[in-house]
Amino acid sequence: MKERTIELLSPAGSFEAMQAAINAGANAVYFGVEQLNMRTRSSNSFEISDLKEIKSICSKNGIKCYITLNTVMYEHDMQLLLSILQEVKKQGIDAVIAADFAVIQYCQQLQIPLHVSTQANVSNIESVQFFAQFSDVVVLARELTLKQVEHISKEIKRRNIRGISGELIKIELFVHGALCMAISGKCYLSLHTQNAAANRGACIQNCRRSYTVKDTETNEELVIDNEYIMSPKDLCTVDILDQLINSGVEVLKIEGRSKGADYVHEVTACYREALDSVLDNTYTEEKKKNWLDRLSKVYNRGFWEGYYLGRKLGEWTSTPGSIAEERKIYLGKSTNYYPKIKVGEFLIEAGNIKEGDELMIIGPSIGMAKEVAHTLIVNGEKAELASKGDKITFPFPNKLTGQDKLYKIVKS
Repeated sequence: MKERTIELLSPAGSFEAMQAAINAGANAVYFGVEQLNMRTRSSNSFEISDLKEIKSICSKNGIKCYITLNTVMYEHDMQLLLSILQEVKKQGIDAVIAADFAVIQYCQQLQIPLHVSTQANVSNIESVQFFAQFSDVVVLARELTLKQVEHISKEIKRRNIRGISGELIKIELFVHGALCMAISGKCYLSLHTQNAAANRGACIQNCRRSYTVKDTETNEELVIDNEYIMSPKDLCTVDILDQLINSGVEVLKIEGRSKGADYVHEVTACYREALDSVLDNTYTEEKKKNWLDRLSKVYNRGFWEGYYLGRKLGEWTSTPGSIAEERKIYLGKSTNYYPKIKVGEFLIEAGNIKEGDELMIIGPSIGMAKEVAHTLIVNGEKAELASKGDKITFPFPNKLTGQDKLYKIVKS
């Protein structure tokens, strides 16, 4: 396969997740600020004041950073929107991801690079050509098949459709993560039932619940073979990534700004390895199985390949939440670090640890790291068990701060 530059784009809902994405090999991260993004309710969005640090971290690590401003915008949002965009311009954030024309217009005025969000539901070459006058990247609708994507990609080259920078416009696709029953996430169920607008970032995910379907004339309940008929399984394309790349896509996007650093790290790492394997012709069935096994250990609702291969019907979950094979249990936080001997100290605030337990450390400067408690030093002495109130120490290569948290990994 001809060598290509393909960008792996990972979600960052926190500084911990951002560092995890960087450590795992992302080429770029995307994030939200304040309440004008689609994950306002489900993640702790960054504040405007964080933009400087976000840009600094990404620049130091040689990756790009994109801000999502992809909610429906109302008149009362304009002042906040303009304040955010002015700071985006000042700090040199690499691009804005948006669909609302107010955001697009402001980006033009401020000369801020724009990526067209999947919320624009771009599904044909004419729409791509229209948005090319404003942007350099278009995120296609999630419901397209790879044949449709390939046609759009070929037409971009044939028609020589160039973005605002003068380069050929790039196609971006979601490759992994949660899916919505509505077209490209434009759902109104949450708004109708709870006055919580999904398109304003406030979705309460009531589609993930079970419902009874009843005939109002006969009072008979309909029998269905799956309780969660509005809750799709998660998108997973790690085992068909070669087909996605052959369709002409140039940006691979992972969903998950509401997920933790452990999820971001593992998913990014798997897709980094898969992407590199496709490009260097070492993409094998054995590797695919390994990636799927690893992905099944972090948050997921089950996997399917979406509509990319031409499916007529979706696949639905059998449970309302995650079926991950592993989960993390909070134990405590870091209290000290001894740099000369590279040893970390943690206070146990809940649960217990015994020798051989697999531990996970999550923090803003380290992202996510795993360690095994081969030898347990409790309150300065070797012990078999550590419980609430104890302080434990173990070798750790990275500097710790009081913001680092310790977890134990257990089988679900």
